[in-house]
Amino acid sequence: MKLKELLRETAVLSCTADPELEIRGVSFNSRTTQPGDLFVAVKGYESDGHRFIPMALEKGAAAVLCEDVPEGEGPYIQTRDSRLALAEVSCVWFGHPSREMTMIGVTGTNGKTTVTTLLKHVLEQTLGAKVGLIGTNANIIGDEVLHTDRTTPDAYSLQELLRRMADAGCTHVVMEVSSHALYLDRVAGIRFAVGVFTNLTQDHLDFHKTMEAYAEAKSILFTRCDHGVMNLDDTWTPFLRERAACPVKTLSTRENHADFVAKDVRLTAEGVRFMLVSEQGLCRVTLGIPGLFSVYNALSVIAAASAVGVAPEACAEALATAQSVKGRAELVPTDGDYSILIDYAVTPDAVENILNTARAFTKGRLVFLFGCGGDRDRLKRPIMGRIAGEKADFVIVTSDNPRTEDPMAIINEILPGLKKTHTSYVVKPDRRDAIRYAIENHCSGDVIILCGKGHEDYQIIGHEKIHMDEREIVAEILAKRKEQQK
Repeated sequence: MKLKELLRETAVLSCTADPELEIRGVSFNSRTTQPGDLFVAVKGYESDGHRFIPMALEKGAAAVLCEDVPEGEGPYIQTRDSRLALAEVSCVWFGHPSREMTMIGVTGTNGKTTVTTLLKHVLEQTLGAKVGLIGTNANIIGDEVLHTDRTTPDAYSLQELLRRMADAGCTHVVMEVSSHALYLDRVAGIRFAVGVFTNLTQDHLDFHKTMEAYAEAKSILFTRCDHGVMNLDDTWTPFLRERAACPVKTLSTRENHADFVAKDVRLTAEGVRFMLVSEQGLCRVTLGIPGLFSVYNALSVIAAASAVGVAPEACAEALATAQSVKGRAELVPTDGDYSILIDYAVTPDAVENILNTARAFTKGRLVFLFGCGGDRDRLKRPIMGRIAGEKADFVIVTSDNPRTEDPMAIINEILPGLKKTHTSYVVKPDRRDAIRYAIENHCSGDVIILCGKGHEDYQIIGHEKIHMDEREIVAEILAKRKEQQK
């Protein structure tokens, strides 16, 4: 592709490169740059891509797209925002694949993974569609599951993935759209048929600094949608709705004037049931995932599917056959009359939700095992400790993904909130040891929640990912207990 074609959607401030130059690829990592590439120098939060321009040129980059005019030899194109430019040239390079499919984006602090997973199921069941999914648990093309490292990929990888989906025959894509992805222009150039807002609670303040800035980032999605769906019961919905550039449908369990209202809500250990009231009439909805949050997730799915032409009754039929989502209130086998749930809750609100959900069917003690991630929002640590102490009967404080922080330093920031509640607790920094302790000290009727890892099958210590699947750990502990009992 000629350089002038690749840059047709990018604002150019100055240029020394030949517009007729043939470009063979796009890269933003000098280590993977190939001869003939356009190298995009992005100013990151940990490193500045401009530092690696000489290395990219040494590797054969045909030209450099940058914000600051580089020193020395080499053709360059100067633009005002190279991060945005990376998204723009990636869209052009891959032929705007998102325009070939119906795009549905889901944003919010909690619920994104469950909503997108359920929505994929509903669209497949009701429309017979081949659906791509992009999110925290995995990227999926129809039935093909791909590994993922982040909720929303970088701009180039995202467009590459969308091209694979379009070429594989996907007609719809449901994707989690994180606040980071919106703020950092990873999804720039994508027009969404529907944007969904689930909720907004404290998280990522290490990056956004304030809740207002966090909400502002979320609101960007609704300037790029044809239709919006918002949770009317969330306090941040008026903020986002005011900034929306599209018509918005609302959902609620409390407000009768919402477009989709859940009435006669029944919460059980097996799932949720409610009567849906909408302009299309009444229909009974059943979802086999417990918790009030499942009612909101179901409403979000129905509202989003309705926006692309699926009747609520058809949505309800599909939801009744949906399976639970990995790492979200996931029940794992035990060796006795107690239960173990694995859940991904990593925010104060999510912790409160899973504890409230489990309390409804706990006959013995509610035992809560959790930690907080390192190099992330530190302000939520004592808050999560307090909620754990208020809602659980016994708390085991352990390590999550400590990353570059000292695990005990993280734990010591959790404990002040927990200690205010006077709930009994133990500290077990080694997560495997903590799980073993929980199982070996269980009582009849207990519900043990292993919180924070969810779908993850690894632990990040320093900069290294170490394999750690809690399902495997539980199975190993139970197998050893059985062997010892012989």
